[in-house]
Amino acid sequence: MTPTIAVLLIITFLLSTVGLLLLIWSIANNQFSHGQKSARTIFSPGEEGIGEDPAEAPQRQKQELSDAEYRARYDADQSSRLATLSWLSSSVFWLLLGSAYGLLSSAKMHMPELLANSEFLTFGRVRPMHLNAVTYGWASMAGIAIALFLIPRLFKTRLAGGRFAVIGAVLWNIGLVLGLGAINLGLSDGKEWLEFPWQVDLLFVAGGALAAVPLLLTAKQRTVSHLYVTSWYFLAALVWFPFLFLIANLPYVFPGTSGATVNWWFAHNVLGLWVTPIGIGIAYYMIPKILGRPIISYQLSLIGFWSLALFYSQVGIHHLVGGPIPTWLVTLSIVHSVMMSIPVITVAINHHGTMMGNFHRLKDSPTLRFVWIGALMYTVSSLQGSMEALRSVNVITHFTHYTVAHAHLGMYAFLSFILFGAVYFIMPRLMNWEWPWRRLFALHFWLVSIGILIYVVSLTIGGWKQGVELLTADTPFMDIVRMTLPYLEARTIGGSLMTAGHIVFAFHFVAMLLRKGRLQDQPTLFRNPAREVSQ
Repeated sequence: MTPTIAVLLIITFLLSTVGLLLLIWSIANNQFSHGQKSARTIFSPGEEGIGEDPAEAPQRQKQELSDAEYRARYDADQSSRLATLSWLSSSVFWLLLGSAYGLLSSAKMHMPELLANSEFLTFGRVRPMHLNAVTYGWASMAGIAIALFLIPRLFKTRLAGGRFAVIGAVLWNIGLVLGLGAINLGLSDGKEWLEFPWQVDLLFVAGGALAAVPLLLTAKQRTVSHLYVTSWYFLAALVWFPFLFLIANLPYVFPGTSGATVNWWFAHNVLGLWVTPIGIGIAYYMIPKILGRPIISYQLSLIGFWSLALFYSQVGIHHLVGGPIPTWLVTLSIVHSVMMSIPVITVAINHHGTMMGNFHRLKDSPTLRFVWIGALMYTVSSLQGSMEALRSVNVITHFTHYTVAHAHLGMYAFLSFILFGAVYFIMPRLMNWEWPWRRLFALHFWLVSIGILIYVVSLTIGGWKQGVELLTADTPFMDIVRMTLPYLEARTIGGSLMTAGHIVFAFHFVAMLLRKGRLQDQPTLFRNPAREVSQ
């Protein structure tokens, strides 16, 4: 056993041990004993059965909620305004920049001569800039912003220490500017997901730590005795990520091929122990809150959380099947990958079971449509990932465009859709203003939906065919390259639609910040509510 693998196993053991200790603590503090009653902690008295989709609650809900309860929720929302907007506004900017770099890198796959004379726009620099801008700029910053908004609601108190989060956003943005600039100048660490120089990484550690301070301070001042499952996911993500990020970016500790093991241990854990808890946690709040209906099994939600904590830490090594690492370590990763079907199924039962009988609401609610589709794509992408870890499948999909399709199914169709839906939910509450134009909801939705569909389907089919041909010894390599070109062109078409959708989303977001449009006393939804049509 090499020292690197020994260190990796020790770190993984410590992560699992921490998860086990937290599980023991939760049992000792009766976090499991409340049963289905705990699923109702996100509702105020009289609120259950009435969905909270529009910014201005319907008159019926205002009548059901007391003035004190309604004012307390309003104050909780406003307490996080500055902190949330500082992270969220930045994330929208990085989404646009990351999309531009992503579209350019996609086009270069089938037009390699495109802007080839510029060293700053080579594929080797543009592609990692896209990856880091959307991962640490868009997904991470938007996820932290939404967590900052939901924390006061979950703990039913005002956000404490919001100024720490604002300072954290400043440091995080500085880190992104310096990190992306370093990559553009060719100063990359050369490891996927870990391209930023380690000196810049310190800013992310500091910024992320400052963003976690309000969570801890507000948790200390909470007025609820039980922590709803969304709180567990947020707490875990904000503890796991700095730990993972700091260990993986230690300079000069994991050289050579041993560094690949740590590289993919980190890369997959970013997905499973950072963005996945954020996405699932948001969905666990938004779906029941909008429907006015608690999740169908609260204890099942806790089983899903703890099984994620216990099984995910070793999943990433399946990306190194056939690599220069011990076979037993790869086998362990494959077993963990298959066991991940447990939390995935439990989450699917809750998310989709809660939707039963309420699918008609998808016609109206922008938040519910985006969030539920994102939750559905989590189910699909996770089960696909478990299958992809199997050696019989991995031998075909490894080093092909198939893995790119899978990554976007999880990182975009799952996480970004949930983030889009959450932004549509929280902005009216922060700005005290309705979204100006309902048609932009539909335009955004269909552009990104059709775009990601074209993207994933084309690369999934093309990548599988590519993998099969790569295993055929008598097929010339250039013939395989030419075979993939139509699928890569379709990828660019899909990416163009997604980028157009992001422009629409950003335009609508800025208009919301500036409170454009007319003052409305009705919610802005996908279509006119029935009460509006009847007038």
